[in-house]
Amino acid sequence: MTVRSAGILLYRLGGGAGVDVWIAHMGGPFWARKDARAWSIPKGEYLPDEDPLAAAQREFAEEMGTPAPVADYCPLGDFRQPSGKVITVFAAESDFAPEQIVSNTFDLEWPKGSGTVRSYPEIDDARWTGLHEARTKLVSGQLPILEALIQQVEGRGA
Repeated sequence: MTVRSAGILLYRLGGGAGVDVWIAHMGGPFWARKDARAWSIPKGEYLPDEDPLAAAQREFAEEMGTPAPVADYCPLGDFRQPSGKVITVFAAESDFAPEQIVSNTFDLEWPKGSGTVRSYPEIDDARWTGLHEARTKLVSGQLPILEALIQQVEGRGA
């Protein structure tokens, strides 16, 4: 059975600077000192009987610590990841500006085999970034999501 996730890719039009996207740095010790290919769109798994947009909004709120902004969400599509997981992504234009990021946490034994279990945030940073920078930060499996966003925004005459 295919594991499915749903996510939200917020964007804003930066005038002459182009498009900015809201991305998040993955938390935990594995990602702690990594920047390139260590960022993701806010997303999470959902059950087969769950509405993907509702799941994406729930996961966004869990990872950001604040609800997804009220916006006109448009489906970007389904994107198969190298792991086999499929991410259903919704995009929306927004000037999202949270006062702080407070992600939910997960428990992990670290270092592995040490017997020490610690709690880590799922997301330890999130911010607006331009498309060029996003292409270097996002995990490679999510790069097609950026391309789909560019096509959608250009198709709307932005």
